[in-house]
Amino acid sequence: MASLRLHLLLIMLLQALLMFSSPVTCDGEEERLLQSINSYRLSLRLSALAENDNADCLADEIAHQLEDRPCPATITSSTPEAQFSNYPKPLEHCHLNMNNTRDGAILLSCIPGRPKSLTVFNFTDPQYTRYLNNSKFIGAGIGSEDEWIVVVLTTNTPSGSFVASSAVNLVFKFGLIYNYLALILGFLILFGRVYV
Repeated sequence: MASLRLHLLLIMLLQALLMFSSPVTCDGEEERLLQSINSYRLSLRLSALAENDNADCLADEIAHQLEDRPCPATITSSTPEAQFSNYPKPLEHCHLNMNNTRDGAILLSCIPGRPKSLTVFNFTDPQYTRYLNNSKFIGAGIGSEDEWIVVVLTTNTPSGSFVASSAVNLVFKFGLIYNYLALILGFLILFGRVYV
């Protein structure tokens, strides 16, 4: 009986660890770029950009799509859907709705033979600083592949929040409820005596 309780306790601890742990969303160099961007914004007395997991996902997907493309002579910034003909595909992958991304901005940088470290100086061109200097942006996600660096900026408006679609949120909530119920049931079985 003690062996069974020990096994159940180990399974519950593993489940609790998996349920409460958060995945790493940014690698070191992308995290340093976000810190550099935030230092730049703080020097202008603007708020720091919070890391947005959905914007991270979108930035990673766009960078992945661009990785085999050579650097163009010029890159322009505009609204997200205007930049990419297949913009719905990365949105779908990240469970985002186009209506929640319209006010956001996607900043692209391509540096032939890009050095290992990402730097904020890639985004000091006026076409980018008008976004980085804008206080309406409150969040960011960064993705990079080969020579490409993608920064996705989010706002606090419904059309720029990059909130996952409601169907995905509903599935996620039910998944959490299931995990909590399983954990509680495990504690009851392990530590409680159920009398019938």
